[in-house]
Amino acid sequence: MNNKTATSRMDLAIELAAAWKARSVIDTPNEEAIPGDAAAAFDIQHQTLAALDQSIAGWKVGAKSIDGPIQGAPLPIDCLIASGATIARSDYPLLGLELEIAFRFGRLFEPFSGPYSEEDVLSPISECLPAIEIVSSRYAKWPAVDKLAQLADLQNHGALICGDAIPYDPTYPFMDPSVSFSFEGIDIVKGAAGNPAGDPRRLLTWVVNHCVARGIAIGNDVVVTTGSYTGMHFPEAPGKVIGKIAGLPPIELTLK
Repeated sequence: MNNKTATSRMDLAIELAAAWKARSVIDTPNEEAIPGDAAAAFDIQHQTLAALDQSIAGWKVGAKSIDGPIQGAPLPIDCLIASGATIARSDYPLLGLELEIAFRFGRLFEPFSGPYSEEDVLSPISECLPAIEIVSSRYAKWPAVDKLAQLADLQNHGALICGDAIPYDPTYPFMDPSVSFSFEGIDIVKGAAGNPAGDPRRLLTWVVNHCVARGIAIGNDVVVTTGSYTGMHFPEAPGKVIGKIAGLPPIELTLK
């Protein structure tokens, strides 16, 4: 990477952080600022968090198919919100809603350790919980934006509403749980409910190894959310959102 490109990408991180703080959007970045690969996009993610002076409290991770590539992003600590919260719709120039299942681990994975096998990662899962992700973007023309530029922008993250956790049960039907998701009492599930990644636990090994390879610890204080079971809903007005995933506590959010 030449110095000009590196500077452009740092400038993008600073611009993204400024948009986060101002609850605003920016124009599509120029070609030099767009990361050339996922590794560069991950660098911009962390530069953005540094510019926001935010620590990592969670991760979002997902895949578009059961054997497709996996991508993820760190979640700023200020963006994790408890179920039952009321949030201003105006805080998000662009706003979509997804119902997800998230996990916590019962052990610490140390920086620069591993790599870890699937068994290494799945055996210490301690909790699972319902989550509503607010999907948002700092780009005015989203979603018509380069995919790596979106990845750099924390993979279009806005906030994560976290429900009450329950002890992890490896026999839970993660492939096809019964799901309901409503906005002002109206069903907003897009088509048949299901995670496009299949069993979302397959994503956890990727995120653990991604973290430790970059020198980042991941332990029981970190929430990992694993993609939508419901598609994405774009509310056009204030209202109450209720998500129910069978066997998990219900989760609520009010947009004002």
